Amino acid sequence: MSTTAVAPNKKQSVAERLKAEHQPEQDFLPLKGTDYVEFYVGNAKQAAHFYKTAMGFQSLAYSGPETGNKESARYVIRQNKLTFVLTTSIRPGNPIADHVARHGDGVKSIALTVDDATSAWKETTKRGAKSFMEPTTLKDEHGKVVLSGIHTYGDTVHVFVERGDYNGLFMPGFEKWESNYNPAPTGLLYVDHCVGNVGWNQMNPWVKFYEDVMGFRNILSFDDKDISTEYSALMSKVMSNGNGFVKFPINEPAEGKKKSQVEEYLDFYLGEGVQHVAIATSNIIETVTDLQQRGLEFLKIPGTYYDTVLDRVGHIDEDLKPLRELGILVDRDDEGYLLQIFSKPVEDRPTLFFEIIQRKGAKSFGKGNF
Repeated sequence: MSTTAVAPNKKQSVAERLKAEHQPEQDFLPLKGTDYVEFYVGNAKQAAHFYKTAMGFQSLAYSGPETGNKESARYVIRQNKLTFVLTTSIRPGNPIADHVARHGDGVKSIALTVDDATSAWKETTKRGAKSFMEPTTLKDEHGKVVLSGIHTYGDTVHVFVERGDYNGLFMPGFEKWESNYNPAPTGLLYVDHCVGNVGWNQMNPWVKFYEDVMGFRNILSFDDKDISTEYSALMSKVMSNGNGFVKFPINEPAEGKKKSQVEEYLDFYLGEGVQHVAIATSNIIETVTDLQQRGLEFLKIPGTYYDTVLDRVGHIDEDLKPLRELGILVDRDDEGYLLQIFSKPVEDRPTLFFEIIQRKGAKSFGKGNF
């Protein structure tokens, strides 16, 4: 099977193109979705408290010195189908500590669920991926999990997770983490997409990587004419696997009078990495109201945006008043519309942030709001 992407037919919608191009019997890397997102952080215990308090995650599992892990502490938190792993080194002078020292807190791994982690590793490394982890089997009384992994942009990796023969809580090496402190969830459902920032002139090489190495397709492209202001600009291409379960927009900076957010990210992160994780909800007004009350800060939107938004996007089911009060943006494509909002960076460095998104049919990414 050739993995070279065919130029998209602009008359087709995103959903139509994906459906037309997806051939499951020829998919050498069938992905079932995002298994978890792992963050390397300076203090995993405190980070877990933040995500529980501010975003409504629940305690799930733990690995650390008490479980026989002498190198790191790893807290697993979950909300619906959304799983984060927060990892910190308990000693200096190792890859986890070095990653945090260089980048600050950030995403290390976007883990992807597969039926066969060994095949995923063989197929991707055969096509040119640099190995991060050879296929490794973890076992306990609940069964087995097979892990493998490859490198992608910057210090970010993809871990392939095969857990069909496992009935435990998370994976071998972890114990149940029970806590008396369990704030209510906020309606976050699953990872909608993860966005990567790459360096100058590096977007197309990484697009080719996802095409050739992982069999993804470029389903949307935005250039600096689409995404620009008087002062700042960026370019972006959205990569999707065959079934559309995993999507990775890739941004690179473009020339402007001032630094774009992508440039600023690259400067402070000291390299390429995950800019933001977009999380789905089925009721963005309730979710964002709850998140704001818990202290999560979002970007402010000028009130004038809402004066003409319905002229641009047409009818929506929601009342405009709470959208204006909360700062929720609206955009439309051929399939429907979406509602989205972006948090301020959640670290001291202006790097990682989150997007909350509710799709009302739309398959795109809010081009009109960039």
